[in-house]
Amino acid sequence: MTRITTKRCDPLLIAEDSDEDFEVLQLLMQQMDVQNPIYRCTNGDKVLDFLYQEGDYDSLDVAPRPSIILLDLNLPGTDGRDVLEQLKQDQNLKEIPIIVFTTSSNPKDVELCYEKGANGYLIKPFDSYELEKTVQAFVNYWLEANTPPTSNSTQ
Repeated sequence: MTRITTKRCDPLLIAEDSDEDFEVLQLLMQQMDVQNPIYRCTNGDKVLDFLYQEGDYDSLDVAPRPSIILLDLNLPGTDGRDVLEQLKQDQNLKEIPIIVFTTSSNPKDVELCYEKGANGYLIKPFDSYELEKTVQAFVNYWLEANTPPTSNSTQ
């Protein structure tokens, strides 16, 4: 596995209800030496609370503005499709890149997500080697090579 050092350490928000999927993702990112602090929400309602700093997430200390969101579509409560639509319609949040990370390879889901403003769509492979390649591609582009808007950057 290639070890990289990310150039920014902005927060990353992962919306994932599966403990197993999250643990594997977190382990892969640790092995890739990702330094970004990782925050997790297990359902769509918590994602919205996190981003609007409501409920359990009522301060920047527990819910800093993420530089990127990795969003599962099939979340309990408010699903990922609705979260995506709401965030991309919000003037204060729409510039945060949202990468859909889901098992759905349904072309209708892919099209719908891009129509609603997704910045990327990654299909979770079941094969561990393919999953590692997909996560590495995400890290290489979104955490290393990509330059976010100035208002999202803490540089």
